[in-house]
This record gives sequence, structure tokens and C-alpha cells, in this order.
Amino acid sequence: MSKFLIADDHSLIRKGLSTLLREEFPGAEVCEVIDSSALIKEAVAQKWDLIISDISMPGRNILETLRQLKKMLPNTPVLILSVHPEDQYVVRALKAGASGYLNKESHPDELLKAVRQLMLGKKYVSAEGAEKLAASFGDDPNQLPHEKLSEREFDVLKRLASGKTVSEIATSLSLSVNTISTYRSRILEKMSMQNNAELTLYAVENKLI
Repeated sequence: MSKFLIADDHSLIRKGLSTLLREEFPGAEVCEVIDSSALIKEAVAQKWDLIISDISMPGRNILETLRQLKKMLPNTPVLILSVHPEDQYVVRALKAGASGYLNKESHPDELLKAVRQLMLGKKYVSAEGAEKLAASFGDDPNQLPHEKLSEREFDVLKRLASGKTVSEIATSLSLSVNTISTYRSRILEKMSMQNNAELTLYAVENKLI
């Protein structure tokens, strides 16, 4: 009997995935959680054949959660589903420990194909994701400014662009205000921008928030 753990804060998405998996894998056990904390708790509570997680949920950053899962459960595959295009997150997700990445607009048949691949110990990304992944191994002349950022800098960028203050970000990440200010300075320098307003405009135009 196959066992699946689904993490998504939208009930319709969870129910749709559960139904699809139970139809494809009769008798499958499917557990649903709504945030990163619950994902970690359930992931280590028992053995799963596959974890399917949204990339944007309440609580801890999913990329940090992925890295933690990879350390605790190195043999458990994780498929990331996202509303964001592959060119925004696929490389970061796979580097953080995901075994596969799909856009939520993908056809159900492609999702099931990805599920089967991951359960066989393989990896899976769409054609668009594979192209972006290949480009990440060389010098890409089309590299976007935010792709120059480290994982932490990228996280801080999104929080700044969402209107969070340096103090609020410091509190939420349990870091000092000086540390966040340093990250902000690095982000502005790497992206050749002057202020938060420019970061926000960029993030909106590139669908990062």
C-alpha cells in the first residue's frame, strides 16, 4: 500500500491531490497537512513513499524545510508543486533537496508521471524546468538579477518586497537587525537597485510575490 503526505494550505488543492492519488493507487494512505511545521512533524512520524508539498505555505520557508527533510529523511522523495513558473524556483528547490518540481497548472497526467518517477527513485521536472536546470550549470547570459542571490538573500528579498520592515524580518527569522540590514545592502548591490520600492516593483513584475 502506497503512503503519501500532502502539504498545502489550500483545501481544494489537498482534496484534489488526494482524490487523484487514491484513484491511481487504490488503497493508498494519504495524509494532509497545512503548513511547514505540520509537514515536518508528520514526515518523521512514519515512513512515506512520497511527500508532495506546495512551495508557499504559512510558517517556515519551504526551502529551509526541504533542507531539514533531506537531512532527516534522505531517502524520502519530495515533489514540489508551485504556482510560480519553473524559471523562478526549480533550481533552488532541487538544490534544497526536492526530487521533483511541477507547476500547479500541469496536467494531472504529468503529475502522476512525476509521482511514479519519484517513487522509483528518479527525479522529475518539466521540459521548461529541465532547460532552466541545465542553464544553471553554466554561465547563463539571460540570468535574472534575483538569481544571483543566495537562498537567505532571496528569502529576505521576498519579505522586503512584501512590505516587511527590517525589524519585522529580523524577528521572524530570529536574526539581528544589523544582520538583516547587511543582507538588504547585499541584495541592493547584487541587483543594482537603490531602494525597497525598486525591489518591490521587480518582485511583482517577476512574480516572486
